[in-house]
Amino acid sequence: MSLTSMTGRGAGAAAGRLAHVEVELSSVNRKQLDVDVALPRFLASYEARVQACIRARLARGRVTGEIRVVWAEAAQAAGARVDLGLARASVAALRAAAKQLDLPDDLQASALLALPGLVVLEHGERDLEALWPTVAKALAAALARLQAMRNKEGAALGRDLRARLRSMRKEAAEIARRAPGVAETYRANLRQRIEAALPGTDLAVDERLLKGIALFADKADVTEELVRLHSHFRQADDLLKRGGVTGRALDFLAQEMAREFNTLGAKANDAAIVRRVVACKAELERFREQVQNVE
Repeated sequence: MSLTSMTGRGAGAAAGRLAHVEVELSSVNRKQLDVDVALPRFLASYEARVQACIRARLARGRVTGEIRVVWAEAAQAAGARVDLGLARASVAALRAAAKQLDLPDDLQASALLALPGLVVLEHGERDLEALWPTVAKALAAALARLQAMRNKEGAALGRDLRARLRSMRKEAAEIARRAPGVAETYRANLRQRIEAALPGTDLAVDERLLKGIALFADKADVTEELVRLHSHFRQADDLLKRGGVTGRALDFLAQEMAREFNTLGAKANDAAIVRRVVACKAELERFREQVQNVE
C-alpha cells in the first residue's frame, strides 16, 4: 500500500428517474478529518449520510464540496406549488403602485412567473428517499476520483520522502565514520598547545592532559544519538513501505530526528560533522514539510 496525500479533487454524476445529481469534492491538509459539503436546502436531511460516506473512505484532511440536483421534468411538475400568499401580496402591491402612478391595470397571470420564489418545488419524504441512491452513486464516483488523485499525489510524496531519508542516512553514516576520530584530533591539538605553552613538559604522563582528553571524549561521544537516529530511520522506512494512514507517525519521527540532530550539532565540536548535521537538518525540514501532506 502506498502513501496517500491529503490534497485532491474529484467530481461525479449520476442520473435517475427523479433527477440528475452532480457532486464535486476537494481536500486539503488538516490534522483531523473535517467535512463541509454544501447541500440544497431540501436535502438537509442527507447531511449525516453524506458525512458517513466520506468518513468511511477518508481519514484526514479538510474536505469541501457541493451537491447539485436538477429534477427531471416529471418530478418538477409533480412537486411544483404556487405560493398563493406571495402571489396575493404581490398582486395587491403591484395594483396599488399602478393606481398611484396612474398606470393601466393590465396585470396578467403570466406576469407572476417573473416573481422570484412564486413557484416552489416541494417533494415529500418518499421522493427524497427515492433520490438517495442517485445521490449516493454520484458521491461514490466523486470520492473514487478524489481518492485516485490523492493516491497519485501520495505515490509522488513517497518517492520524495524516501530520497530525503536516504540522503540523511548517508550523512549520518559519514558522521558515524568520523566521530571516533574527534577525540584523537582534540588530543593532538591539545598536545600541540601545551607543548607550545610549556616546552619540556612530559605529556605522556600528564594527568591534567589525560583527564581533559577523557572528559572531552565523554562529552563529544555521539554514539547514543546515532543509534537512536538509525532506529528512527528504520521506523520511517517501515512506515513508507507500509503506506496507508501514516502522516502523524512520520511527523512524530521527524520531530525525534530533529532532536537528535540538534544534540549531535551541540556535542560534535568538529567542523566537518557540524556541516553534515546542518545538511541533515535542512533535508529534514524539507522532509517534515512533505510529511504535512501525508494522510
